[in-house]
Amino acid sequence: MTSNIAESINAALVSARELPIYDFLEEVRKMFGRWNCSNRKEATQTYTTLGKKYQEMLTLNEPMSTRMTVVPSTEYLHMVNDGGRNYTVCLLERKCVCGRFQVDELPCPHAWAVLKSKFLMPEEYCSNYYKPNTIVMTYDLPVYPLPDRNDWNIPEHVAEEVVLPPKWKRPPGRPKKKRDKTLSELLQPKNQHSCSICRQGGHNKRTYRNAPRNK
Repeated sequence: MTSNIAESINAALVSARELPIYDFLEEVRKMFGRWNCSNRKEATQTYTTLGKKYQEMLTLNEPMSTRMTVVPSTEYLHMVNDGGRNYTVCLLERKCVCGRFQVDELPCPHAWAVLKSKFLMPEEYCSNYYKPNTIVMTYDLPVYPLPDRNDWNIPEHVAEEVVLPPKWKRPPGRPKKKRDKTLSELLQPKNQHSCSICRQGGHNKRTYRNAPRNK
């Protein structure tokens, strides 16, 4: 479980965050409406067994299985040798010890090798969520446009409600827009520039101590 989706949406709304709350929510509604319409249109125009993105993922796994050898153990259980390392694939449970078969829910390269040896269609071992019909159903509900403000029918008790600003004091300094990095990101080594003379890090050509001086 990650926050990648939330971070992607947050990055797409960087400029909209500067707007008042109503305008911000309207930008969010329009953005999701565009995405929903685009994804639904792409799914309805897909004529492959899987959606475009998932068909490409499945196709990329096939070339990696060409040099693998398959040793059957039972009708569903097989051992796959990949470069000297053995992997166990179970077609009945749709699992591979590499973990990709059950996580991606489409055949990994090792499962591809087993399916080819048995002359089975790999699309039959993919999740139904990847099928175009399911994707169309996902985006079937449209995001309806809002009427103009002048046409709103606001209840009287809502119109009379007085909304006070929060009791919050703005901290000094410019508000930050970048997200807080996780510990794993902070521990990653940063790219250091190396000196063009000695090829060592920590300094550059201008600060190189043993550089010849001009007379």
